[in-house]
Amino acid sequence: MVSSSTPAQTTDDSGSSGGAGYFRDRRAKVDGFVARHFTWPGTLRLHRAALGWDILRAPVNVALSPILVLTRIAAYLCRRTGRRGAADWLSRRRILLGTSVARRVEALIVTDLLDLPLDERAASRDPAALARAVLVAPQFREMIRTRATAAEAEALGQRIAGALGEYAGTRSAVAEMTTTLCVLVVGALAFQALTPGMISMAPGVADAMARSNAIATFPLGQTLGAMWYGVFAADASPWLVGATVAGLVMLGSVVAAFAGVLADPVQSRLGIHRRRLGRLLDTVEEEFLGRGDRPFVAREHFLARMLDLFDAVASAVRIFRN
Repeated sequence: MVSSSTPAQTTDDSGSSGGAGYFRDRRAKVDGFVARHFTWPGTLRLHRAALGWDILRAPVNVALSPILVLTRIAAYLCRRTGRRGAADWLSRRRILLGTSVARRVEALIVTDLLDLPLDERAASRDPAALARAVLVAPQFREMIRTRATAAEAEALGQRIAGALGEYAGTRSAVAEMTTTLCVLVVGALAFQALTPGMISMAPGVADAMARSNAIATFPLGQTLGAMWYGVFAADASPWLVGATVAGLVMLGSVVAAFAGVLADPVQSRLGIHRRRLGRLLDTVEEEFLGRGDRPFVAREHFLARMLDLFDAVASAVRIFRN
């Protein structure tokens, strides 16, 4: 990818200097990395880390995702208008809460794919550990020496750590989309309705609960109650709808925390993981070459927001029809 005159390639193409040969070797190992960690049983081992606080972090990340999308759009506009400093600052903002699974993915990329030394326990406690692992790695020593100052080298480590965090953050968006697809299937089978999100599903679930309760408490018995409420609808109260929304959101957070168990093998089969890791390696290589003009952008967040918009429109149409 780079010529022999490029400063980054200081020795040969063997990869020992962290030059073009190193990155070519990393790309050759992507398929094996995907097979080990993003197919069964690798993804099951990976999601052991989701047992715990990740279940609570998932709904918070769903709420924070629109802010993340806005900051990435602002970073893109700043970069297009020549405001590189502002673009870099916005790109480094870690809007989403770091999940245990995401931190595990970052550590695996550093230790298994990039083959860099990293204390995973230290990395789980100290966000700066990833940047330090990059700066002290022998594979990158010669390229880091080309930086004019220590501050530039430190900024390089932070940008690469940010790219790794951005990559790991795609799991949150993919989990959202997987949960949405599950909700769509359940809504189609159970309610014969288009339910692209928990909010649009909540009225149908609440109405079903209200109908079941009304039939159970019908004065003339459940048989006549079923006939009666088969003709006349049993409307759910606003309190029941609100409680149903809260319950479905909690259920959705559990599904989202473990959605990768289903999504990872599918993405592996379709080559999505391989292409995404390829883009990440392109970003890391460009950073070391000193250009930094190919920042890693998690496109999945934009797709998730489109599904949110679809959910909002579907809910509005339902309310209008009622």
